Amino acid sequence: MKGSELVGKTTDELKDQLLSLKKEQFNLRFQKATGQLENTAQVRKVRRDIARIRTAQGATTRAAAKKG
Repeated sequence: MKGSELVGKTTDELKDQLLSLKKEQFNLRFQKATGQLENTAQVRKVRRDIARIRTAQGATTRAAAKKG
């Protein structure tokens, strides 16, 4: 996922995507703990995607506060 993909999304869409990534992160951590995780790079990718979404949410919040 790229940051440019998140620019046009609404706050609800970002929340939904963040929730799904959090669930995926939990599942990956569980797989890692039980020794079933094959692609360890996926943990890093999900963590960075979560950070991108949170950054986009902050930018939207700041833009809305600036307007109103």
